[in-house]
Amino acid sequence: MNINRREFFKFCGVGLATSSLAALGMAPQPSYAESIRHFKLANTKETRNTCPYCSVGCGLIMYSRGSGGKNVSQEIFHIEGDADHPVNRGTLCPKGAGLIDFIRSPNRLQYPQVREAGSNEWKRLSWDDALTRIARLMKDDRDANFVEKNDAGQTVNRWLTTGFLAASAASSEAGYMTHKVVRSLGILGFDNQARV
Repeated sequence: MNINRREFFKFCGVGLATSSLAALGMAPQPSYAESIRHFKLANTKETRNTCPYCSVGCGLIMYSRGSGGKNVSQEIFHIEGDADHPVNRGTLCPKGAGLIDFIRSPNRLQYPQVREAGSNEWKRLSWDDALTRIARLMKDDRDANFVEKNDAGQTVNRWLTTGFLAASAASSEAGYMTHKVVRSLGILGFDNQARV
């Protein structure tokens, strides 16, 4: 860089003037925008889950707000794919990406219901009552219809009047355990849902 004496004094004068103004308090205020920026996911609860739609079993991260106090319920406001999940690696199909609408739907069933024989109305049950009812009906049906031996006298131990439909997004281990439980009861009608 070739600079003459006049340009040198100009540069020095400008530098001296700006540093003098800064020393007198005329410098611009420091910018703190980065430290006070409010991020969308700050102060939220992060919950990992599995997409309920198909048999792929994509991983989800659901974000909810709420203080976690005694009378405060958490409200889910954002769902995204889990980048650490080995199946989808953070991506979601259109149905999975629209899960927030599924969660907020006014038609979403949030508790068990039963319609008694001969009735045309659904009655709400508690979860304990629903599970007790299912267990009681299964036990009664198994006791009434269990086949221990066939016509040839061979031991078959089967229960043909009840079937079982398992969840498609379950892991291999959960599927193995479900299969063992169902087969130990003697149920032959057993399948996994493939698409919903």
